[in-house]
Amino acid sequence: MVYSSMERSLSEIIRQEAKNKIILLSGPRQSGKTTLARHLFKSFDYFNFHAAEDRGRLYKKYWDRNVEAVLFDELHKMPEWKSWLKGIYDTEGNTPRIIVTGSAKFETFQKVGDSLAGRFFSYHLHPLDIKEGVRYWNKSPDKVFQRLMKCSGFPEPFLEGSEEFYRKWQKSHLDVILRQDFLDLYSVRQIKMLELLLDFLKPKISSTVSYASLSRDLQVDQKTVKSWLGMLENMYAIFSISPYHKNIARSLLKEPKFYFYDIVRTQNTGPRLENLVACALLKEAQMLQDQKGYKTTLHYLRTKDGDEIDFCLIVEDKPVIAIEVKNADDQPSPAFKVFRSFLENTAKVQLVHELKREFTTQDGIQVRDVSQFLSTFCLEEYLKL
Repeated sequence: MVYSSMERSLSEIIRQEAKNKIILLSGPRQSGKTTLARHLFKSFDYFNFHAAEDRGRLYKKYWDRNVEAVLFDELHKMPEWKSWLKGIYDTEGNTPRIIVTGSAKFETFQKVGDSLAGRFFSYHLHPLDIKEGVRYWNKSPDKVFQRLMKCSGFPEPFLEGSEEFYRKWQKSHLDVILRQDFLDLYSVRQIKMLELLLDFLKPKISSTVSYASLSRDLQVDQKTVKSWLGMLENMYAIFSISPYHKNIARSLLKEPKFYFYDIVRTQNTGPRLENLVACALLKEAQMLQDQKGYKTTLHYLRTKDGDEIDFCLIVEDKPVIAIEVKNADDQPSPAFKVFRSFLENTAKVQLVHELKREFTTQDGIQVRDVSQFLSTFCLEEYLKL
């Protein structure tokens, strides 16, 4: 059976799982969800809740029952959508297969599990990273890295390869998120304030974020700032990682770090490099969780004295791999020694962009080229260590 020549990493598993379960596919706007869904099967019927004609047919449940799949786009914007979907599944089963796509976190809006428990599998589609980009674009890891750093991993600007095109695309992309998605799902009207909030986050990428500082910058209370940041996370504009504190003495417990799914919004090279790695690690963690059912989380490590390791991937409450990111410094970070006892049975990797030669230290710290490492990184393989 022939499908699109640009298969995504999730394509095959969704085809298989859709035989028995409703598939909920969420992710950032324009990350390729609809395109992926349209290429899963030879025959399908498609409905977008934004279109008035489609909404009318959805409420009447008028669609072709003789196709392989029916695709519901942005269905979470329908009032009581989960009950509506449950009724279809309980009365008609999963024939044709049901694929639901959306640019908001299904698990946050409407509390999906309350009524769809046992009837669905959830998947997250991220923008392209180096690993998927190598297969998707058929170029070397270094070329994919360079393209990601200037055009982001969203398929349209990535394939176009033009920084000018990216800048025009980025403006419309943000405009749709703020002026369409937000106003569809929230009562927030201070769109200009949300744009300012995103601008204030730009220089803070790779650093801890103080809610109090953002509150002063925006001249609103901290509760409002936290609420707006939560909304931006729910709409896949940003994501946060928190410090991991279990069994780590004197660790910070509060301040998160924020990153953009659109890495090019991060202005400086060093933070943009860290943002690229953060996106790749989050994607790998969520893929392992979606496909294999493991509980996975992404954190950073930091003591009150300021010793820090950029990332630590946790699987089933155990640290699996700790990663430090550097642009050119190949000297292993002293922070690895600070966290030595905590990371005793954990892989330790320092990723370097401008690296002349890869090596491993006597105490097991791997110094690796960032492009090559991320092009083959598989979190599941580290569970065997």
